[in-house]
Amino acid sequence: MIGYLRGRLARKQPPSLLVDVNGVGYEVEAPMSTIFGLPEIGADVQLHTHFVVRQDQQTLYGFATEAERALFREVIKVSGVGAKMGLTILSGISVDGFASCVQAEDKAALTRLPGIGRKTAERLIVEMRDRLAGDTGVSLSGLTPAGPAGGAPRNEAFHALISLGYKPAEANKMLDNLSDDSGSTEELLRQVLRSAAS
Repeated sequence: MIGYLRGRLARKQPPSLLVDVNGVGYEVEAPMSTIFGLPEIGADVQLHTHFVVRQDQQTLYGFATEAERALFREVIKVSGVGAKMGLTILSGISVDGFASCVQAEDKAALTRLPGIGRKTAERLIVEMRDRLAGDTGVSLSGLTPAGPAGGAPRNEAFHALISLGYKPAEANKMLDNLSDDSGSTEELLRQVLRSAAS
């Protein structure tokens, strides 16, 4: 997995970029929100990346902020929304603006984005509302799961459960059900996964 790139901006042809990292040119697809903030050709850049591998292609997507990448990763999980539409969304609306549209169930604002019809807008609102709702532990601004109350091992266990595919509310509940949550991250995960399997 390629988490970020830091190098020299060698080419800028929206939506494509070429970033020279120590003599290796990485082709990157980026939303306009990222491209607008880039420096001139030849300047140093750093991009948060998301790598997609399919049977017929491999594509690296780049974002100016972690929040943009997090939103991209969430919207491409929505049924019928692919990476191209994810870039369109980020090109046409800010992370906070998107979160506000979802909260307010503003279908009209979403349908103004190219390629997003009424049904897709409704699907985005329904599916993203659960991910952005306060009770799921996902913050609207950073789009990162907010950790549960407790120390570092519990927080790390929570984030590990999220990365395994559990929803934030499920992960919190699983950790709350532990009889003893004072162990290390590994011990907490072992307990939680053992109880989930039984």
